[in-house]
Amino acid sequence: MEVVQDVVIVGAGISGLTTSLGLHMLGIRSLVLESSDSLRATGFAFTTWTNAWRALDAIGIGDYLRQQHETILGNVVSSRISGLQMFEMSFKEKGKHGDHEIRCVKRKLLLESLASELPSGTIRFSSKVVLIEESGYLKLVHLADGTILKVKVLVGCDGVNSVVAKWLGFKPPVFTGRSAIRGSAEFKSSHQFDPMFIQYFGNGVRSGVVPCDDKNVYWYFTWSPSSQERELEKNPLQLKQYMLTKLGKVPDEVRAVMENTVLDAFISSPLRYRHPWEILWGNISKGNVCVAGDALHPMTPDLGQGGCAALEDGVVLARCLGEALLKNRRQEIRNESEEGKDEYKRIEIGLNKYASERKWRSFDLISTAYVVGSIQEADGKIMTFLRDKFFSPILAGLLLKKADYDCGNLRSS
Repeated sequence: MEVVQDVVIVGAGISGLTTSLGLHMLGIRSLVLESSDSLRATGFAFTTWTNAWRALDAIGIGDYLRQQHETILGNVVSSRISGLQMFEMSFKEKGKHGDHEIRCVKRKLLLESLASELPSGTIRFSSKVVLIEESGYLKLVHLADGTILKVKVLVGCDGVNSVVAKWLGFKPPVFTGRSAIRGSAEFKSSHQFDPMFIQYFGNGVRSGVVPCDDKNVYWYFTWSPSSQERELEKNPLQLKQYMLTKLGKVPDEVRAVMENTVLDAFISSPLRYRHPWEILWGNISKGNVCVAGDALHPMTPDLGQGGCAALEDGVVLARCLGEALLKNRRQEIRNESEEGKDEYKRIEIGLNKYASERKWRSFDLISTAYVVGSIQEADGKIMTFLRDKFFSPILAGLLLKKADYDCGNLRSS
């Protein structure tokens, strides 16, 4: 059975649902294919920087999420070796696009908020893409259940193991040799943490905590595990015990957050990223196919920009596709063959525009995140001295600098 769809988005993650909602607000229907049987909220929460809030406002859910999460006022960096504070920075600075705004948003709540704004039937669960084929000006998308979709526009938002990115010619993301444990602790009463992003560095380890609201605290721990330590990922209890021994000189209340996190409230995963030069040389879009989110720019979490950039992608992609598809509707109807060719060209131009706008932004974020993480996790004596004495303010400043970005509105002014 063949079903014809205008826009098919593979993956119901942040970039996929943002793109779908953006298109919906422009009056364009899309179908979102999700391989799992429900929304997946891998990672529990993420720091949502100023650029992300501009994107959330563009799709109309910013104010709702603001009500659910507290504002983070600043960043405190300390040594896990000495326990001494190295640097503190306020987030109340003004950027070139206005005041900064930072919160730690729960992924599950974000995904549910995006999904709830979509028309019923937009998301199709248990729909795994197994093959993509050409068919004139269309793409044939084969699903694991035997369904074949005829598609005018195919958008890959299917994560680091993206089928669509592979079809476009991208290589699989590479492993950095680092791993991250990320979790969330829920308190029965108020946790008493100040609304600050608290980080600890030293001896090849990064860790940090940041409150989401008055009862939930998100935390992370990154390091470069040996082959023996990687085996611990198979046993959450042993992994948690190992992590607690590696925290160093952190305050008791920070240690308690991780100690009190239940075993199913944290995950461990190796960190991967796309070589930034692949973004410049590769095909972000090709004809009527493109990628967004982690399918486009998998990056290390050292800037906290992975989810934020995915939100940006969704707004920019919806805008560029909207310009192409809405223009088609206004065109005088001609014969079917000529109309199909003209529509394909407009879609291609729109996706090329999206790719052009996202190329250097993605290159910048991937490169900067990798360098920041390498410096923060360095354990050599010279680099440790330079980081603790000189680099900490620079690295902290990059958090705000990369967040001082405006992806624009859904409609071009």
